[in-house]
Formats: sequence, C-alpha cells, structure tokens
Amino acid sequence: MKRPKIVNVHEAKTHLSRLLARVAAGDEVIIAKSGRPVARLLPFAPPGKRVLGMDAGRGYIAPDFDAPLPDDILDDFER
Repeated sequence: MKRPKIVNVHEAKTHLSRLLARVAAGDEVIIAKSGRPVARLLPFAPPGKRVLGMDAGRGYIAPDFDAPLPDDILDDFER
C-alpha cells in the first residue's frame, strides 16, 4: 500500500484541486497543522444499497408505549 501524502494547511488550500485529483485516483492525503495530522482526505465510497427491513425484529416497542402516564409522573411534567 502506498504511503499517504502529508501536506500542511497552506499547501492544502493552495493546491486543493490537485490534491482532490490525487484522492479521486485512489490516493490518501493527510493535512497537518504545525506538523500534527488533523484531517484525512479519502476517496468517497458511496454507501451500499439499503435493504428494506434489514433490521426487522431487532427493536422492541412495549404494548403500552402510548398509554397515558400515571398521575404522579404526569404531575412532575406539569409543574
């Protein structure tokens, strides 16, 4: 694997289009401020296709979810 190119903030601002072209070609660019890495530019990977219902059965909603609150708890909200 190729080592990422490290550039300082000034160089990144000055040559952003050139750096984006490198990233689009598959390279990684690290932007550093005062010699410390602060950001990574990576090629964009669109999310995979979402499948309807892929989390079915993983959540739970109690049968009384929308039941009225008990009076003592409701009083606390209405103070």
